[in-house]
Amino acid sequence: MRKIELREAYRSKRKKLSFETIQSQSLKISNNILQMNIWSFFYYHVFLTITESKEVDTAYLLTLLHGKDKNVIIPKTKGEKQLEHFLLTDSTLLKKNKWNIPEPVNGIRIDEKQLEVVFIPLLAFDLKGNRVGYGKGFYDTFLKKCNSNVVKIGLSFFEAEREIEDIDKHDIPLDYCVTPEKVYKF
Repeated sequence: MRKIELREAYRSKRKKLSFETIQSQSLKISNNILQMNIWSFFYYHVFLTITESKEVDTAYLLTLLHGKDKNVIIPKTKGEKQLEHFLLTDSTLLKKNKWNIPEPVNGIRIDEKQLEVVFIPLLAFDLKGNRVGYGKGFYDTFLKKCNSNVVKIGLSFFEAEREIEDIDKHDIPLDYCVTPEKVYKF
């Protein structure tokens, strides 16, 4: 399928998910992450959940990371296809932007080059690690600025598609994608 078709199909699938399903599946995803060999790193970038879009609830992952004394970095949109990155602390004030994404109002900025693991929101992904996001290009632009060895992990309620037909040269593939049922490695 093509990206536009996948975006429509997976938005529709998400709309059908109940709050209880989102919570239980998000917990399973976090438990699967706990089994991954990624715990020697220090800087973990995590997207904050857009509740209205029925995204994977990253609250479980945030609790896990803080419990392991990891540095959690969260994004803030800045201009056209740009993200800034801030350390999440107890005093971080969050405010929803025009897309209902909770973002830090201010705080301690962290450079992309410091990030070691990035958890990535997505709508769909395929067996090669290609992903379909929301189509705005924020994460592809951001990931190009990270070190080449940054670990890129998608989070999805749904299993992989066989193939995304219209991958562009600027699309950056995942290293892993975690679902409630399994961890895909690419």
